Amino acid sequence: MLFSVILLGLCIFFLLLQLKPQRPKNFPPGPPTLPILGNLLYLNLKFLICISLHLISYGNVYSIFFGLKPVVMINGFQAMREAMIVKAVDFAGRPQDMFMNDVIQRKGVIMADYGSVWRDHRRFALMTLRNFGLGKKSMEERIHEEVECTIETLEKNIGKTLCPQFMFHNAASNIICRVLFGTRYEYEDEIIQTIVKCFTDLTRMANGMWAMLYNSLPFIRPLPLPFRKAFKDIEVFLSIAVGLVNEHKKTRVPGEPRDFVDCYLDELDKVNCFSDKQLVRHTFDLYIAGTDTTSNTLLTGFLYLMNYPQIQERCQQEIDQVLKGKERVSFDDRHNMPYMQAVIHEIQRIANTLPLGVLHSTTRDTELMGYFIPKGTTIVQNMISVLSEEGQWKFPHEFNPENFLNEQGKFVKPVASIPFSAGPRMCLGEGLARMELFLFIVTLLRKFNFIWPEDAGEPDFTPLYGITLTPKPYPMKIQLRQKQ
Repeated sequence: MLFSVILLGLCIFFLLLQLKPQRPKNFPPGPPTLPILGNLLYLNLKFLICISLHLISYGNVYSIFFGLKPVVMINGFQAMREAMIVKAVDFAGRPQDMFMNDVIQRKGVIMADYGSVWRDHRRFALMTLRNFGLGKKSMEERIHEEVECTIETLEKNIGKTLCPQFMFHNAASNIICRVLFGTRYEYEDEIIQTIVKCFTDLTRMANGMWAMLYNSLPFIRPLPLPFRKAFKDIEVFLSIAVGLVNEHKKTRVPGEPRDFVDCYLDELDKVNCFSDKQLVRHTFDLYIAGTDTTSNTLLTGFLYLMNYPQIQERCQQEIDQVLKGKERVSFDDRHNMPYMQAVIHEIQRIANTLPLGVLHSTTRDTELMGYFIPKGTTIVQNMISVLSEEGQWKFPHEFNPENFLNEQGKFVKPVASIPFSAGPRMCLGEGLARMELFLFIVTLLRKFNFIWPEDAGEPDFTPLYGITLTPKPYPMKIQLRQKQ
């Protein structure tokens, strides 16, 4: 009997050894692994994955295991530059067996794997955005119209306290909705409120505990666990998008596009990889690229400007000086506002809205910082390590616009300023986001003072974690500035 127990114990021991993840030769180092679980126990499940990974860093390049799946973490600007710029094609893939891929059914452009379908859709998206005014006066007009709606909301709350959480999400959402569908919604409209809530919930879950377990333990995927809500959220958006696309099919005039959807429909029969399913998921990608980063950066920006009133005042002084006599700001005015540019870029740095970027994978066997990385390895960019890296910034751990100013007070952009990542997979919405941030912040600071309410207690700068970082809901008090 004793012999049988010992034999059974040995069998279980050797079985567990076989289920313990093993690092290939010259693979990046990392913490010890456990059978089946890999490094899951190293990840503090009270926090989201971006914080856990940051705390267990083993250097510039290290590996952990989500269950039996190896993941390589990239820290610091030098490693990031080698992977995303120098060896961009090697690291341009997307893992195809992860939570977000299943949610969006591997369609669209953001999570599409590297190849001709991805190239065609990304090229089309960038070209169409440019044709519809990205970087031009026509896009400025769209943004200014939405800024005016935001001003109306703020004017109704002069001397009062409001929570801006959904105000900025609604504004950014409307701008991209007009580009995609030629439609804007009143902020009280049930459709836009539904869309914003779905995206907020989805992005928060995508880097959370349940998504991590989904990626690590494939056998739980069919179970009715909380991650199923993400699949319902995407279906809600897709049903709205399908309705808008069908309406476009009825009303469009071929060759006379009104918006992104019309442009895509014009190309539908010309490009083999274009389809109705790709279109609706393409609108999902562009919506999330054009909404979440911008709205969360604006929320972060005004949180800090309220609590650094001397910076807010200096911005307003520069705005008044440059815009004196002008009815409204234009995007070109940024060249005459070095301090304002520095503040906006510092807001982007401190906001770090995409803390892990978007997951990459290797398209072939390659090397990184001397380590061997096999084809198909999932790659995670730790943007926290770049945007607060010692030696890259004058003040890496504090909010300080001097990070983007030289000794003469001129705006300079350090090489480590890559909040939208770098290389061929950098964020599609970067150009639109930069224009929105400048026009929104300058226009609102020109007209209003934003004050931290006296009864609000100490501000909490700790963000909520998801695919994107967003500030916790906070109050703001608005005062009308004297006419300058």
